[in-house]
Amino acid sequence: MSKEVKTPLLRSTSDDDDSSDEIESTFIQELKKVSFMAAPMVAVTVSQYLLQVVSLMMVGHLGILVSFSGVSIAMSFAEVTGFSVLLGMAGALETLCGQTYGAEEYGKLGNYTCCAILTLIAVCFPISLVWIFTDKILLMFSQDPGMSHVAREYCIYLIPGLFGYAVLQALIRYYQTQSMIFPMVFSSITSLFLHIPICWILVFKFGMGHIGAALAIGISYWLNVIWLWVYIKYSPSCQKTKIVFSTHALLYLPEFFKYAIPSGLMFCFEWWSFELLILIAGILPNPQLETSVLSV
Repeated sequence: MSKEVKTPLLRSTSDDDDSSDEIESTFIQELKKVSFMAAPMVAVTVSQYLLQVVSLMMVGHLGILVSFSGVSIAMSFAEVTGFSVLLGMAGALETLCGQTYGAEEYGKLGNYTCCAILTLIAVCFPISLVWIFTDKILLMFSQDPGMSHVAREYCIYLIPGLFGYAVLQALIRYYQTQSMIFPMVFSSITSLFLHIPICWILVFKFGMGHIGAALAIGISYWLNVIWLWVYIKYSPSCQKTKIVFSTHALLYLPEFFKYAIPSGLMFCFEWWSFELLILIAGILPNPQLETSVLSV
């Protein structure tokens, strides 16, 4: 006669305690993993954002209200028409590179990144044309003529930074997918600390004013790109996923746009809702003062 296996219908208190401890332990482990990625990425994002804040502060120290308000509205215009588009489209790499790295298709990861870099650089050209006519576009929306003129000059000299920003966002997704945090933190913080003296020299020592502030942002973005690119070239950690520029990468364009377009639209709509407030402030009775206050 076979023995019957008796299973209790109700779990004992000790079993519940063990299950609770296991869930708590798993939660803590996952929280540590997320924090290990999230905290440094916050530092990277804040460091990049502070580049524009530092430039705006330098222009503010010039004591010229029309320059400060013009740069404020130029930054919002640049965010709406340029930086938000590039940042949103670069978000496609989070999906593509994440899947590829998880599947251990390391060569494909480099191809996706190369495809993204080439695509984002191509997108920069029509954005640059829009920036060249910044004053005319702002005047169409009843903005102050003096502010519009300053905004146009600022955006034109910010164009080199636009291309650097495009490459930078693709490289950040490349590193983020592989959990390579230290290179991003080092390059971002180093670029920020170098940006302060560079911006001060261009704005005050060379007497370039708001134009120097725009050029300083471009220099800092490209310095950030150089640090990250040097690490890819010489670090053994990037040997499997090394980025190689070739026409083969263009074969991934349809797949990249499949994710880049919705990602870009989603991000732009979210970002535009904030930046449009500053643009709307430009049509208030005292636009120079209102725009300056909102930018702060």
